[in-house]
Amino acid sequence: MRNISPTSLGLLCVIGGIAIFSLQDVVLKSISGAYPLHQAMVLRSLTAIPCLLLFVRIFDGPLSTLFAPGWWKLLARGALNFSAYCLYYLGLASMPMGEVVAINFVGPLVITLAAWVMLGERVAPRALVAIFFGFSGVLMIVRPGAETFQPAALLPMCGASCYAISMVMTRKWAGVGSAASMAVWSNSCFMVLALILSAMFWQGSSGKGLHPAMAFLTRGWAMPPALDLILMLSCGVVASIGMVLLNYAYRIAPSGAIAPMEYSYMFWALLWGWSFFGEVPDTAGLLGMLIIVGAGLFVLRQPPLPTIAPKPAA
Repeated sequence: MRNISPTSLGLLCVIGGIAIFSLQDVVLKSISGAYPLHQAMVLRSLTAIPCLLLFVRIFDGPLSTLFAPGWWKLLARGALNFSAYCLYYLGLASMPMGEVVAINFVGPLVITLAAWVMLGERVAPRALVAIFFGFSGVLMIVRPGAETFQPAALLPMCGASCYAISMVMTRKWAGVGSAASMAVWSNSCFMVLALILSAMFWQGSSGKGLHPAMAFLTRGWAMPPALDLILMLSCGVVASIGMVLLNYAYRIAPSGAIAPMEYSYMFWALLWGWSFFGEVPDTAGLLGMLIIVGAGLFVLRQPPLPTIAPKPAA
């Protein structure tokens, strides 16, 4: 390990973290036909929060650092992340993994547009062209107006938008909390909001006759056998390890060099979708995925332009 450069180690951490994260998708998609999403999220948080508190103690010191000035902003960001998480997995319950992951990858494109609007960051014309092609790729997957169109495709799209806004908020509130404390507050929001959903749908429907996404949201809690319980609890450990690997990668290596490796998620989505669920994308869908990935990589590789200076007050 001593001979590995920080950039190379960062690349390995991102690739490993993404591969680990993808296992959570397999678990939640596989249980989406029998359990509600809010139950899986509560059980996930029961294991994720202790793991993340341990990481805060190791990397940041006393747990009192969680209540640094501006901690409430991390709660707002956590609520957006909760929305992004729910929308993504509700879409995953009813669509092939590869398509949902590809649509979710419009996130970097939306981040670029949101930073333009919210932070005044300038966007190069060629990046705007790439964003146009990226959204064209989404249309190739979604195909509105066609017989194969699924309204559920809008769920990961909205989820990607929530995620993008949360990332822009993170940049705007730079210096408020460490990466580990952000993760703790996000997962605490997950726990509280998932418990609220559980209270709302405690005596929920059986899910029969409902759209898979709606059934995954409104189904009541069910007592899982040992294996299913272990799988849902393992999601918290998986998410924590993946988060630590990604945070460590971005701490030791230039983000521009390692961020494109997050698109390796597409490989795992297609592999797991085919291996576990027999999902094979058609030609138009596969082409749309490639266009989205290409557009996202192009935008990520563009050097940032200077921020637009605010006009002086009159």
